Amino acid sequence: MDEQTDQARSDLRIAVLAARQHGVVSWRQLTDAGLRRGAIDHRVRIGWLHRMHRGVFAVGHRPLTRDARWMGAVLACVELAALSHVCATALWEVRPYSGTWIDVTVPIRTGRESRDRIRLHRSSTLKADDVTTHRGIPVTTIARTLLDVAATFTAPALARTVEQTEIRRLFDLRAIEGMLARHSNHPGRTKLTRAIELYRDDELTRSELEAIFRGLCDDHALPRPLVNHIIENDEVDFFWPHQRLVVETDGRGTHLTRAAFERDRDRDARLVALGYRVLRFTERQVTSDAEIVAARLSALLPTSASR
Repeated sequence: MDEQTDQARSDLRIAVLAARQHGVVSWRQLTDAGLRRGAIDHRVRIGWLHRMHRGVFAVGHRPLTRDARWMGAVLACVELAALSHVCATALWEVRPYSGTWIDVTVPIRTGRESRDRIRLHRSSTLKADDVTTHRGIPVTTIARTLLDVAATFTAPALARTVEQTEIRRLFDLRAIEGMLARHSNHPGRTKLTRAIELYRDDELTRSELEAIFRGLCDDHALPRPLVNHIIENDEVDFFWPHQRLVVETDGRGTHLTRAAFERDRDRDARLVALGYRVLRFTERQVTSDAEIVAARLSALLPTSASR
């Protein structure tokens, strides 16, 4: 009776653990719960446990969700193993993935041989700080995930993935920059560095940006605009009255709040309805893509030569 009671308690502990792990447990967890090899084999025979990988079992059922398959793949590897690469982007919901192979990263000197449908990545730089838990599954952090996929993603695909992390409020520039600093030889470092340039917050003061914009006009023989001019009770950054042209220059800090986003669009719509043309350039475009900005202005303004 005591043995039966112990077994029942073990089964209860395993059921509770499996409920937290998408219905999946490892051999070590079974033994830690009090089951011996014979008891584990017996539960496999009666269908209480179903083998997924060597040393990994589904509890009580064979059909598995995607999260369960991911959890089983991680448990099939070593203790520091984590879901990674494209599978991690899917778990974080920043990029879809419908493949059958599961990416798992492990420390380079550890890790078992590759398993069925597990794409094993051995990394000498994987540290405990690079791994977190999401939906109960050990997974590489957002910063580490972006660094890993940057090695194989095209620049546009990487840019879209980074953008999705911002949309889902997962983007952390400081964490990414710290990851880049720690992994100077990682094959994804250069591409990820370029991909986050848009997100650096070295915002200029208003007077600095005004001076740069006036210099851009001078350098490209464009007429200087009125600065901080009032139109219909609204102050605009730059204004050419003869061409009825308004230019707004947006910095991330002052224009990307929800209130600023709504306010800017409402003002633009009102000015357009009154017969003005409105162009918006980001601070980065003014400072880094001056030729493009000048070309767009030149199409709407007379140059000194034409004047």
